[in-house]
Amino acid sequence: MRHVLLLVCAAGFALGTPCEKLTALTIPNLAIKSATLTPTTKDLPASCRVVAVATPTADSVIHFEVWIPAAEAWNGKFEGVGNNGFQGAIAYDAMAAALRRGYATASTDTGHTGGDLKFGDGHPEKIADWAYRAIHLMTQTAELIIRDHTGRFPQYSYFDGCNTGGHQALMEAQRYPEDYDGIIAGDPAADRVHEVVGYLWAWTATHKEGTSLLSPAKLQFVTKATVAACDALDGVKDGVIEDPRRCHFDPSALACRAGQTENCLAPPEIAALKKVYGGARNPRTGELIFPGWSPGSEGFGATSNEGWSNFINIPEPRRVDFLRYFVFNNPTWDWNSMDWDRDVAFADGKLGFIDATARDLTEFRARRGKLLMYTGWDDPILPPLDITGYYESVARTMGGMAKTSDFFRLFMVPGMGHCSGGPGTTNFDMLPSLDQWVEKKVPPARVVASRSTERTRPLCPYPSVAQWKGAGSTDDAANFTCAVPGGTKK
Repeated sequence: MRHVLLLVCAAGFALGTPCEKLTALTIPNLAIKSATLTPTTKDLPASCRVVAVATPTADSVIHFEVWIPAAEAWNGKFEGVGNNGFQGAIAYDAMAAALRRGYATASTDTGHTGGDLKFGDGHPEKIADWAYRAIHLMTQTAELIIRDHTGRFPQYSYFDGCNTGGHQALMEAQRYPEDYDGIIAGDPAADRVHEVVGYLWAWTATHKEGTSLLSPAKLQFVTKATVAACDALDGVKDGVIEDPRRCHFDPSALACRAGQTENCLAPPEIAALKKVYGGARNPRTGELIFPGWSPGSEGFGATSNEGWSNFINIPEPRRVDFLRYFVFNNPTWDWNSMDWDRDVAFADGKLGFIDATARDLTEFRARRGKLLMYTGWDDPILPPLDITGYYESVARTMGGMAKTSDFFRLFMVPGMGHCSGGPGTTNFDMLPSLDQWVEKKVPPARVVASRSTERTRPLCPYPSVAQWKGAGSTDDAANFTCAVPGGTKK
C-alpha cells in the first residue's frame, strides 16, 4: 500500500496542480508536451490527458500518455498497460478500459514508431528502451504526474499486459519490483531470443524448397483429428483439450495409405509436425533451445490467431528481422546460414538482457507484490510449455509450489489461443482477482471464464485443473472443482 500524502476534497483534487498547468512540471530528461482536460463522453469519463516524451539517453525518444480521471471518478489507483509485439504505439484501447474502471492509467510507444524492427539496427539503447526502460520510466513518471495533479500518489499501482505486455509485466517484477503492487502477465513472450529462434526452427522444419508442407487446411485437419482423439481425456467432451501434455496422439495414425491423397498425411508432413511438436534443439548437444507447440494448436479454426499458419504459411520465418537487425546487424542475413549452436550462443550473449526469464523474485515477494500469469493451452504464437516451464523454475528457486503460490499464481486456459480466441472459455477478467489479492489479502482460488453465454468454466491455479463433479451441466462452472491431478480438490 502506498503512502497517501494528501486528502481529496469532494469538489476536486485538494492542493493539486490544475491539469492545464502540469506542463510546467519539471522532471529530469522529460518534457510534458501538453496537458488537457477532456470532457465526459458516452464512452469515457472526464479526465486530464497528459502527453509527454522522455529522453533518458542521447538515442532515446520515448513517448507516453497519462490519463487521470476527474476526482469524482478516480478510484485512487493506477494501472499501467502493456504493448503488443514490437509495435511502437500507445495502447489507447487498454487505457480507455482502465479509465472507465476508475483507474489513472498510462501507456508508452516504448521509444519507436510502428512494428518495423529496423529501429534496433545499431541502436542498442532503443532496444533497451523497448525491452524494459520505457515501461519503468513511464511508471515512475506517471505516478509523479498523478501526485502533482491530485495531491497524492496512487494508493495501489497495477500493471496489466498480454503478449509483449506479458513480457513487460515479468520484466517489471524482475528488474523493478518496487514499481507495482500487483502485476498481470498474459501469454508472456519472456524468452524473447529463443522464441525467435523457435520460429525459425518451425519454419525451416515445415518447408521444402521454400514451399510449406502444411497448408492451413492440412493444419485444421490435424487439429480436428487431435481433438477427436484427446478431447474426452478430462472426462468431458466439449471440443477442448484440457491439458495437451496428456494428449499422446501420434500423427502417424493419419498416414496416407496406398493410393490415398486426401484426408491423410504424407511422410514429410508427419516428420514436419513431429519436429514442430518437439521444439528447437541444439544439434550438437541435443539440448532444448525452445519448446515445441501443443497438439491441438495447429489450426484450431477461424479465430483471431489462426494456428501455426502464423509462423508456417508466411513468406519467411516469423520475426526473422529480429535476427537481421537486432542480432547480426545485417539486413541481408540469410536464415539458411543459421548455425543452431554457435549463432544461438552469440544471440544469447548479445541480447540476453532483453529476456524476462529471471527465476529469483525474492525482492518482489519481499515487497508483498502479487503476480498473476496466464496463457492459453492452444497458443499458436507462444508455446504454453515455455510458460509452465518458467513457472516451475521459479517455484524451484523460491522454495516450492506452495511458497510460490503465496505471491505468484499461473492460470492455464484450455482451448485459448494467443491472449484470446479459440474454442475454450476465453473471456475472463484477472484484474478484480488481483485487486482482491493485493488489497484484501485474498488469493484467487479460481477465476470464472466464459464462452459467450453458452458456457462457463473455472480457471484454476496451476498445477490444478478444472474437474467436473460428475453431476450437473458441464457448461456451468459451479459443477467443477479445481484439483491437482491425483491430488486434493479445492
